[in-house]
Amino acid sequence: MSKQVGDFIIERVREWGITRIFGFPGDGINGLMGALRRAENEVDFIQVRHEEMAAFMACAHSKFTGEVGVCMATSGPGAIHLLNGLYDAKLDHQSVVAIVGQQARMAMGGDYQQEVDLISLFKDVAGEYVHMIMVPEQARQVVDRAIRIAKAKRCVTCIIVPNDVQELEAVEQAPRKHGSVHTGVGHALTNVVPPLEALQQAANVLDEGKRVSILIGAGALGAAEEVKQVAELLGAGVAKALLGKAALDDRLPYVTGSIGLLGTEPSWEMMIDCDTLLMIGSSFPYSEFLPKEGEARGVQIDIDGRMLSLRYPMEVNLLGDTKATLQALIPLLKRKEDRSWQEKIMENVHDWWEVIEARARNEANPINPQLVFSELSPRLPENCIITSDSGSCANWFARNLRVREGMMASLSGNLATMCPGVPYAIAAKFAFPERVVLALVGDGAMQMLGINGLITIAKYWKRWSNPKLVIMVLKNLDLNQVTWEQRVMVGDPEFTTSQDVPDFPYAQYAEMLGLKGVRVEKPEDIGSGWDAVLGADRPAILEVHTDPNVPTIPPHITFEQTVKFSKMLVKGDPHEIGIIKQTFKDLVEEILPH
Repeated sequence: MSKQVGDFIIERVREWGITRIFGFPGDGINGLMGALRRAENEVDFIQVRHEEMAAFMACAHSKFTGEVGVCMATSGPGAIHLLNGLYDAKLDHQSVVAIVGQQARMAMGGDYQQEVDLISLFKDVAGEYVHMIMVPEQARQVVDRAIRIAKAKRCVTCIIVPNDVQELEAVEQAPRKHGSVHTGVGHALTNVVPPLEALQQAANVLDEGKRVSILIGAGALGAAEEVKQVAELLGAGVAKALLGKAALDDRLPYVTGSIGLLGTEPSWEMMIDCDTLLMIGSSFPYSEFLPKEGEARGVQIDIDGRMLSLRYPMEVNLLGDTKATLQALIPLLKRKEDRSWQEKIMENVHDWWEVIEARARNEANPINPQLVFSELSPRLPENCIITSDSGSCANWFARNLRVREGMMASLSGNLATMCPGVPYAIAAKFAFPERVVLALVGDGAMQMLGINGLITIAKYWKRWSNPKLVIMVLKNLDLNQVTWEQRVMVGDPEFTTSQDVPDFPYAQYAEMLGLKGVRVEKPEDIGSGWDAVLGADRPAILEVHTDPNVPTIPPHITFEQTVKFSKMLVKGDPHEIGIIKQTFKDLVEEILPH
């Protein structure tokens, strides 16, 4: 049988070094499915339970490996289902290619079944490159450009293939004549460094600063040693945006932890009191948590020129690769003799961890969620990979979990969507089957998509060299993050009709699937619960019953938020007594830990 266009597409994807595709079949991609069957030993097709999970997995694959992630879906509804996960990749600047089917060419424009204008649909999320292969001669250039652009621009691209085109006879290369395009395989090797003049300007600003604060994001991943050298030379503290949580060891005494609404008190204080800001590889969105405009000088390093001076008006903007730029900057910096600023930061960090530990030990009904994370921190396996979902669990992931060198961690940063926690973890396990992976998820996200992920885990886990994959579910029967946002940002009591989450036996369901399930309902059992799932010989679910009334207190509470919180209490919240008790306990621990 002659090679079909579907075969050519899969082979070309393989030539780019891509060996795994996440997706779900459908008649709009039957030709591609046939090609995947014929290339089964070359390209691994991971069948998910929902196309949204495929897109999340492709995003996570890019986040954890630095490679291009690929997802695949059928025409119409399948393609539509990819969108949320693709937007997650777009907003977090990840390299993802979506390959989607389309109805036959002769049907297009005829209001045919499942016919959707896919080019228009994907034009925003895959705006850098979205094209439809209409003839076999196009296949090579469209595949090559989609993958190359996704990698070079750190963006989402999309390839649309009508189902009849998939089964046409392939053309290895376009004819050599006017109007043809001849592309090749291979990514460019980049090591962008700003000019020496700009580096010297940045060094001058940083050297003149007496109170330097550093903010790092995902762009600092892989540059830990350089960031440490800069922090030690400048006598600075280092705050971390959520996507940069794993960029630097939380045990370093000058690391203030996360910043923003989910951040720490030391990060807030450092940013408010600094006179110089160095931002490295971050698009952290909340300007109110940065220094007030005009009160600090600024230097920023980013590989994407579009992100420079976006959150704060920087005096010096350095366009370049983080590691290479810092390596070029370090010899130009002078070591500060006055260490009082950094010593103050270190003192604040030490006190903060005492506060965090004290808050975690406060009694709750039945379990304080902070305790779940505090008990996990010392138990984190070496080189593990951690994923978090959005919601209140992201608060405790950001504040209470101490990530060590060699670990990886991520969540949905800029989109902050629900549901990536479990698919991220599955993708991480496929990419690094020998490493322990943990997903930290709320019961809202678990019911929305995570339960489906357990079925996928049950399907594939025996393929992994190390079967340890742990999913922890915070079971508080409440869409907790939004409930607290209603209280603090709007001043409304909890609207139970919208916020209540149905009860579901997660651990029991895991056991039904052949996985391990552990249920914890008492605080004294948390430690043994973690030990049980981390020691399991198969993927495991830890279902922890936690108190929804433990407040997710931001590092800085504005007067307006205080007024709205008070109004909520005046209006009457169904959990008013519990809220007052738990809020009072946490505020007391901030003043008098233990």
